[in-house]
Amino acid sequence: MYTPSSVSPADQPGTAGLARAMSPGVVDYLFRQLVAGRPPEDVQWQREGISLAAQPEGAELARRLAETDIDALTPVELFHYVRAAQRLSSWAEDLRQAAVGRYCHPPECQAPAEAARPARHSAS
Repeated sequence: MYTPSSVSPADQPGTAGLARAMSPGVVDYLFRQLVAGRPPEDVQWQREGISLAAQPEGAELARRLAETDIDALTPVELFHYVRAAQRLSSWAEDLRQAAVGRYCHPPECQAPAEAARPARHSAS
């Protein structure tokens, strides 16, 4: 005969249940969305400006990522957050590689006009 334990599967050690994956802020948000009859995704931010997925790589994307409270994100928003952070990281890595390449192999500098002229030999 099966006797259920008093501990839920999410509370058992070594399990990664859904309850452990969601912060209290996310649970509260999802509950409010459910009660209001709205979808679980936050679509209001899409109407207010450019989404993280559409934000070009650069300082503005870095600022937005740094200012985001990731504990308040829904799973879908967290997915877009991670993707945007990966794009930013890749962009920054490309900048770093370009700088290292330029440091290791500087472009050939053009000689000043004086050095470009052939040397004159004095007739002594």
